[in-house]
Amino acid sequence: MSTFSAETAENLEDLEKQFAVVAVEQAETYWNLITKVPGSKLRLTKHDDEIYEKFQEHFPEYKDLNRLSKFTEDELKTKEAKERWRNYIKLFEKKIDDFNFGTLLRTDSSQEYGQFSTCFVVRLQFYAFEVARNKNKLNDWAVGHQ
Repeated sequence: MSTFSAETAENLEDLEKQFAVVAVEQAETYWNLITKVPGSKLRLTKHDDEIYEKFQEHFPEYKDLNRLSKFTEDELKTKEAKERWRNYIKLFEKKIDDFNFGTLLRTDSSQEYGQFSTCFVVRLQFYAFEVARNKNKLNDWAVGHQ
């Protein structure tokens, strides 16, 4: 049996499609949840409080609720931002299952998931933004919108 190396693996179209299907299913599940229960009443993980506290420490710019509510994908992709996210994510590697799995995140919390309001991130980035949005009631508007 050979070992798998992500660095030397070919991009397998079927594998990429499987990841995309899982990401879309997760997004649909989350959207269905926040349209039924106010986000401010949800806990996404048992580590929500720590995720939120460390997110505020590492990314104080998102204490600004306008910026937390709506950001651009480019903000997450700069060299500096990637390094900051790596340092944040390291804090949770042993605590959060599948912390680095790809998932979809709305770039605008006042919108549903859509072609122009969604980006692909790792799960811990999703948790950081959505836990913060939920704690600040930025997702509560979605109840009843399906």
